[in-house]
Amino acid sequence: MSLRNTAPAIHPLQKIQFVEPHIFDITPTVKLYWMQPVPDETTRIEFHFDAGTIRGNRKIAGFVNSLLLSGTADKTSTQINQELDGLGAYLDQEIAQELAIVSLYCLKENVEKAVAILVNAIQEVAFHEHEISDMLREKKQQFLVSSEKVSVLVRRAFQKQLFSNSENYNRQLELSDLEDVSVLDLKRFHKEFYLQGLRKVIVVGDVEPAYIDRLIDTVGAWSKPGICEFEKDFINIPGRLHIEKKDAVQTAIRMGIPLFNKTHEDFLDFQILQTIFGDYFGSRLMSNIREDKGYTYGIGCGVAESNNAGYFIIATEVGKDVAEATLTEIKNEMDLLKVELVPQEELDLVKNYLLGQILKSADGPNAMMDLYMAAHLHGKDFEYYNEAIQHIQNISQERILALANKYLNWESFTIVTAGTKD
Repeated sequence: MSLRNTAPAIHPLQKIQFVEPHIFDITPTVKLYWMQPVPDETTRIEFHFDAGTIRGNRKIAGFVNSLLLSGTADKTSTQINQELDGLGAYLDQEIAQELAIVSLYCLKENVEKAVAILVNAIQEVAFHEHEISDMLREKKQQFLVSSEKVSVLVRRAFQKQLFSNSENYNRQLELSDLEDVSVLDLKRFHKEFYLQGLRKVIVVGDVEPAYIDRLIDTVGAWSKPGICEFEKDFINIPGRLHIEKKDAVQTAIRMGIPLFNKTHEDFLDFQILQTIFGDYFGSRLMSNIREDKGYTYGIGCGVAESNNAGYFIIATEVGKDVAEATLTEIKNEMDLLKVELVPQEELDLVKNYLLGQILKSADGPNAMMDLYMAAHLHGKDFEYYNEAIQHIQNISQERILALANKYLNWESFTIVTAGTKD
């Protein structure tokens, strides 16, 4: 019989029992990853292509991605979307520096029909002149509108400064790029980076095993030959850069340094340090700059990863009259972590928060697949997250201090602001 006046025992988190995905060879270098045990009738299928913005010239990747479902010789874009809507299917398209993703969500019973429509739309996209004109007109309007935002201006300038030695990684779309687009260039990019650029397929859903074989047969010809090559050893331009935007009420701040990804020995412990610094609501940056000073609604930091590298970034928007004071407070918090041990109570709070985040991020098959793919990108598996748990449990105040002195050096940071100088 349970005793209601006695609290249950608390058992520290030590390990998570993950469900491993099934892995199939499409080619020796292109795989299909299938997470089968889904407790409902939904299915998610993702196609990952070597069609990120670093491929081709500065404009082509984004244009082709926008036009993937723009119509074939037999179907208009409206007809394609109506057919997918009729099956209850939802599409999502993403493009980043190093990849492009097309995701399909639908009920299990409709997945084969929906995938067939999607595959045909991608395979046979016609790049009609009127669709290209509509796309360029829309992008031009988006460019003009976004160029009035300090958040966009600071991001564009920051990317150029952070990846100063790489034309592919620091490239930015310019208004002039929207004036003249060659249909032949679009078709060449589509053929090389989509029809011959498939990097992986992800399936989350309780589909029939035989369908996995049919799916591989359907898209196998898209597989990228050979290995994808990516840059590393990025060099940033340290110091301050300001982008003037007249009449701006807010000043956007973005600062950071090239860093590392999950393959580095300091990655797991640095994640704990940067959480203390600015990566949760109770962090030092939030407590100081939002809660105490009232300079902003939000400020945060994080580590972004690429295939061969990573970078650490701090970002916020503040009133133009407190921009300089905000930078001073960021530096003060950075310096404090280098000279004073983090109080044990604060460190314990962050440890519990991070352990909870790991559990939350592993809740359900879709989340678990995302965790697996994030680790697998860097040659790791689910055991990486159990290793992370041990790092969180065991990290010391002294280790945090040493990492802060190793990486949080103000003089190394690229600092970009955009707005009106007060």
